[in-house]
Amino acid sequence: MSIAPPPSFAVHVPDLPLEPDPLDPEQIVAGSPEVSGRVLWESADGRQVRGVWQITPGVVTDTEADELFVVLSGRATIEVAGGGVLEVGPGDAAVLRAGDRTRWTIHETLRKVYQISLP
Repeated sequence: MSIAPPPSFAVHVPDLPLEPDPLDPEQIVAGSPEVSGRVLWESADGRQVRGVWQITPGVVTDTEADELFVVLSGRATIEVAGGGVLEVGPGDAAVLRAGDRTRWTIHETLRKVYQISLP
């Protein structure tokens, strides 16, 4: 017996309701940034995740997964340890490598659509 794949779908992302996703306080460097998100699709094995993520202004650190994202609104500077500095804003696509240690400075509330691949 095979399981049918989920149906195709579309959502209007700019005003899609999101759920709070509190940061670990140790990740917060400055300000009081708040994170929210919504998973739109996840593979049965949990290794592929697609969704929407938002963060309010502040500075946070993170260790990244293998991710492709497109910024819908807002602006941020992402410093990659041992790498470059990414300036992202509306319409920008970015790729982060699994294990990248980053410092995000959120200048304006940032909303992005993402695809994460886990090992």
